[in-house]
Amino acid sequence: MTTLSARTAARYAARFAHEEEIAHWDEHVTANPNGGNLLQSEAFAAVKANFGWKVRHLVLDPVGASEEARPSYNLVLEKSIPLLGRFWYLIKGPDVAGIEEVPAALAAIKEFVARERLGVFAVKIEPDIVDSEEARAALAGAGLVKVPNLQPNDSTAILDISPEPRLVLKSLHSRGRNAVRRAEREGVEVVEAEPTLENYRTMHALMTGTLNAKSNTGARVRGFEYYRQFWTEFTRRGQGRLYFVYENGRPSVGAFVINYGRKGTYKDGGSLQQRTQYGDSHLVQWTAILKAKELGCVEYDFCGTPPADRLKDTSHPFHGLGLFKTSFTKTVTDFVGCWDFVIDPLRYRAWASAGERVARQLYTRRTGQQFY
Repeated sequence: MTTLSARTAARYAARFAHEEEIAHWDEHVTANPNGGNLLQSEAFAAVKANFGWKVRHLVLDPVGASEEARPSYNLVLEKSIPLLGRFWYLIKGPDVAGIEEVPAALAAIKEFVARERLGVFAVKIEPDIVDSEEARAALAGAGLVKVPNLQPNDSTAILDISPEPRLVLKSLHSRGRNAVRRAEREGVEVVEAEPTLENYRTMHALMTGTLNAKSNTGARVRGFEYYRQFWTEFTRRGQGRLYFVYENGRPSVGAFVINYGRKGTYKDGGSLQQRTQYGDSHLVQWTAILKAKELGCVEYDFCGTPPADRLKDTSHPFHGLGLFKTSFTKTVTDFVGCWDFVIDPLRYRAWASAGERVARQLYTRRTGQQFY
């Protein structure tokens, strides 16, 4: 296995964040080269700390760079694996400017793990860097191992919402634009719902019903308690909003949308399968987009589609979702996805051959929750 060179390690120095940095975590993360990601946020860290992970706040300081160069702030989720040691999940990180900087960041992490005797045998990464042959070659050449993706938006539709609303609406695919306009003409109303336990239960029921109706996706809705904490953490920080459309006096479409830094994200959604209001789901998204713009976002992530080369593949489990989301923007962005950075080859071999599968099974059996 090819290893990271000592030459690249000099570009970054890794450390844990100071208390003052953690106290202003979101400010630091959203100033990262790629603008951060909601899955690196203070709110998400608070959720994962209650669901089987130890939260670490990792800083990558540039070494020998210009004075304008800024540190990269990254959330690390840690699990202790019996007989193997610690496993790190560098969720949506490392957040560096380009693929050429990833090996340097990982070399710094490896040096930090050894220096502090942290006992980490592998680090799972998933940087928000666009997929390409060159990117994959750079990661494989640095000794990383490609593994299955975990996050729904490793392939996703992203809409540029920086122009004025009239121009954003004009930029939509004709299917989406016509659906929004018809829903407005026919008086469909979108309500920003209060973040109450009752509304959260309603939202969870809409999500579960939608997934059950689309049983070919292979996806699972996590338990209500997970979503309750997730939605609560983001809403209480002013970073999350719940939207409903009502039909016959009850919510028929729901969406939970997050604003984090310059990015808006359609994180969760669900709907009744028998509805009569045309364009209701499209109008929910348009309403959320306008609010995200108002809050300073310049892009809107629809959070999950088939990969770009499988958009027309009707057998793909997310084909229907892809049709809806690409009715706003035709462009699908594929990111490089998940890769494992091996620190201890022997222990990683045990993890890859059986350890991870057993750990996931045991955790789910014990808690009823997903491992990741």
